[in-house]
Amino acid sequence: MKPYDPQGLTPDEVAESRLRHGENVITPPKDDSAWKLFIEKFKDPIIRILLVAAVLSLVIAFIEKEFLEPIGIICAIILATCVGFVFEWDAMRRFRRLNQVNDDTPVKVMRSGAVCEVPRREVVVGDLVCIENGETVPADGELVEAVSLSINESTLTGEPEVAKTVAEEHFDPEATYPSNVVMRGTTVVDGYGMMVVTAVGDATEAGRVTEQATVESDEQTPLNRQLTRLSRMIGRVGIVLSVVIFGAMLLKAIFIGGLLEEDWLRIVQQVLHIFMVSVALIVMAVPEGLPMSITLSLAMSMRRMLKTNNLVRRMHACETMGAVTVICTDKTGTLTQNKMHVNEVVRYDALPLHDFAEIVAANSTAFLDAEGRIIGNPTEGALLEWLRRGGEDYAALREGAEIEDRLTFTTERKYMATIIRSGVSGRRILCVKGAPEIVRAMCADDGRGAEIGERLLAFQNRAMRTLAVAWAETEAGDCETAVRAGGLHFAAVAAISDPVRGDVPAAVKACLDAGIAVKIVTGDTPATAREIARQIGLWDDAADGERNHMTGTEFAAMSDEELLGRVQGLKIMSRARPLDKQRLVRLLQQCGEVVAVTGDGTNDAPALNFANVGLSMGTGTSVAKDASDITLLDDSFTSIATAVMWGRSLYRNIQRFVLFQLTINFAAIVVCFVGAIFGTDLPLTVVQILWVNIIMDTFAAMAMASLPPNPEVMLDKPRPRDEFIITRAMARTIFTCGIVVVAVLLGMMFWWTATAGGMNEVQLTLFFSVFVFLQFWNMFNAKGFETKHSVFTCVRGCREFFLILLAIGIGQVLIVEVGGEVFRTVPLAWRQWAWVIGGTSLIAVGGELVRAVRRRVGRS
Repeated sequence: MKPYDPQGLTPDEVAESRLRHGENVITPPKDDSAWKLFIEKFKDPIIRILLVAAVLSLVIAFIEKEFLEPIGIICAIILATCVGFVFEWDAMRRFRRLNQVNDDTPVKVMRSGAVCEVPRREVVVGDLVCIENGETVPADGELVEAVSLSINESTLTGEPEVAKTVAEEHFDPEATYPSNVVMRGTTVVDGYGMMVVTAVGDATEAGRVTEQATVESDEQTPLNRQLTRLSRMIGRVGIVLSVVIFGAMLLKAIFIGGLLEEDWLRIVQQVLHIFMVSVALIVMAVPEGLPMSITLSLAMSMRRMLKTNNLVRRMHACETMGAVTVICTDKTGTLTQNKMHVNEVVRYDALPLHDFAEIVAANSTAFLDAEGRIIGNPTEGALLEWLRRGGEDYAALREGAEIEDRLTFTTERKYMATIIRSGVSGRRILCVKGAPEIVRAMCADDGRGAEIGERLLAFQNRAMRTLAVAWAETEAGDCETAVRAGGLHFAAVAAISDPVRGDVPAAVKACLDAGIAVKIVTGDTPATAREIARQIGLWDDAADGERNHMTGTEFAAMSDEELLGRVQGLKIMSRARPLDKQRLVRLLQQCGEVVAVTGDGTNDAPALNFANVGLSMGTGTSVAKDASDITLLDDSFTSIATAVMWGRSLYRNIQRFVLFQLTINFAAIVVCFVGAIFGTDLPLTVVQILWVNIIMDTFAAMAMASLPPNPEVMLDKPRPRDEFIITRAMARTIFTCGIVVVAVLLGMMFWWTATAGGMNEVQLTLFFSVFVFLQFWNMFNAKGFETKHSVFTCVRGCREFFLILLAIGIGQVLIVEVGGEVFRTVPLAWRQWAWVIGGTSLIAVGGELVRAVRRRVGRS
């Protein structure tokens, strides 16, 4: 036992200790300032390439005195960054309200021989602190006194009830923390004790865990990796095309246009013009609407996921959930209810139920409040709940019984005894409950030892705690004398457990069917962890063995190289310490996994921080919630499966917009390229291009972002970590549809140029309208990408999509009919509109027919 002065510290010793060890305050994680949050939006790789495009466009604008294009690109940048900033700032504001911490809670300490109350922040190393039922342990410390002391360590180890003692012979060798040590942030659920503080503030176990929870992780999100690759590809393609077009136009000017025969000033002007055309091609290759699409998709998902009890703090987490390949979950509070529950009571005597209920009610110090919540020891409270479910009023029974003597439960005794004068029968009764092997030894032989032993073994194999109840009439003056006399009646065995949440097995199955591995990481015993895994459908006794289970001690003893070969097959880690889960996350990420971590305790915070997505519980500790990306407001594992569905659907919607956007860019680049080679300018004004590239893209982004999540995505396996965002199927669709658009536009240009020597205002208007409506109908092809049904199904669920499409169509008609000189358009006749809308719709009809044939072939 740690040496201490029972008088406590003097004021001078308190001051010296505070000077040496600091205040009992855990340094809170710093919130990002609004400015930093805004600047971070510019780290997006596509935003960066847009900034380059804006600079190049400004250079051209200053030369040509035409600023609409750079203004449009700058507007796209501002919109994309501001929308993302506003939504994340709003989420941070909601989170702050959810996660307030108080360090001014009063704590009872012994100082200068007197008990006094001080704020928790003023507790110092060496203080002698009193801890009682219902209180939170204010700092790490070593017990010097423990009477019936039970601690809820679920915030650090996942265990809701751990017996503490100062008697070394009763220490639990398998306990995560020594039996005479208590940790900051844990709570007293029964008994009382005195502790000498050994660590405060950041030096506590909770403080070290919090520190790890605020370390910056350098793990890039899957979407960021994809966008980085996409931006590099766009940059390279743009540069290559601009060099090619510069060379082609220069050669044409030299060999066909006689450029070298001109004077030097004319040569410089012509080369500069060719250079500006090639730079404009780079600008055209950049998908201006893509950042807006991604930001809108993420922002709308954040709002919608809140309705499904997912409070998203960091926007990227919406999509990253769709890429998750492994979920590391704690047990208590996530898979289970974090509430002790009596599964079964097996009676072994003929005592009437009402009399038995009195014995249980009187031999207990727990209570149930008005809402039915347990106050006091969780195990005793579970017995009271069982009585209430059976129609017995424990409070009335307890009030009617006169308590004459009591022995409280201790780790050393392993039983509790009370002598009562029964209010039911009037008899003087000794009531005992405790560990079955201890209680059984007090009882008279009833010939049922083998039967009881088998039943106890069956309960223990199902990872249930067992509690025996016995009684006897007695004339002894005190409990110890009555117990020594023996001859008790063995009344019952209660099997108690923390039950699995009702929705968890189905949610785990949905994740497993989606190709996501689920791993339980808990501080609980191996038997309990395996039983919970069995109940949720994660553990199969026939297929799983020791290779799939490991204790925290075994995990800590192995090197990273040894563990890399085992972690992917691991299903359970029991007796895990806080930093074990963080190390497991790191190792899984080294194996190429995208890892989500769930947790509600301080012990989970480092892993929540280092995971690709950290999911904290709404009822969890502030440290856990600070470290997480998403908070599950209903504490439900089902919400995790829902978040995965949202993430996968979101990524699919982003792919659809990329497909739509790059089809436009591909067509525009090819038309520009061919037009530049043959000396034909693109028959679109800067204002028309602005409408197509910026305004329409924004509407299209909103349309794709509005598409609802599709449960079908949960039948797919997780996408490969390094899969490019543009798949082969996407590339095939981009080139096919792009070539169709190019053929139609070039055909119109060359036909009118060849037959009429140019294009009049009506033909220019028709060209503009055809270009827009080809994109309009191509949105159906984007919507139908990777779906197993027609794009016209689920019209009601996609109402926003079709309304936005309608707005685009009406907007184009209005621009043409009333745009006049601003948009360089003239009104069209209804027959011309019918030709434009009907003719361009063939690209959607053709796409639908191709997809229908593929679906039919796939089914056959």
